[in-house]
Amino acid sequence: MVMSPAICALLAFTGLTIALAAGYVGYRIFLVLTFKTAANSWTREAETWKDPAIITRLHHAHLNCVENLPLFAAVVLVAVVSNQLAIVDELAMIYLVLRLAQSGIHIISTAPAFVFIRANLWIAQMTLLAYWVLALCGQV
Repeated sequence: MVMSPAICALLAFTGLTIALAAGYVGYRIFLVLTFKTAANSWTREAETWKDPAIITRLHHAHLNCVENLPLFAAVVLVAVVSNQLAIVDELAMIYLVLRLAQSGIHIISTAPAFVFIRANLWIAQMTLLAYWVLALCGQV
């Protein structure tokens, strides 16, 4: 059986989210296992530990995926249960490419030009999600 592009994109987005978490958590596990820091050295929002910039960017890219994955998953779920998956299939891979590019740029740099590009990639994703919501409701 061949999976639809929307389902494949959803699985890839999920895999990306897991991979980003593995990147920064793996670094932290290494530090704990090599006795360079205690396991409780990282707390939410508190500056108790200073990770290298790349690890911080991995963490932020992961959090961004965690914030946006449910939106895409909800659209795909509604498309599946309403038998309208073709609506999402049409542009699902474009959405995935936008997401991959945004995460990649998030990891590369926080320079203003990169943040600008990243923001525009996010806007494009939100535009696609809004289009799908409207299309699934029969408004487009």
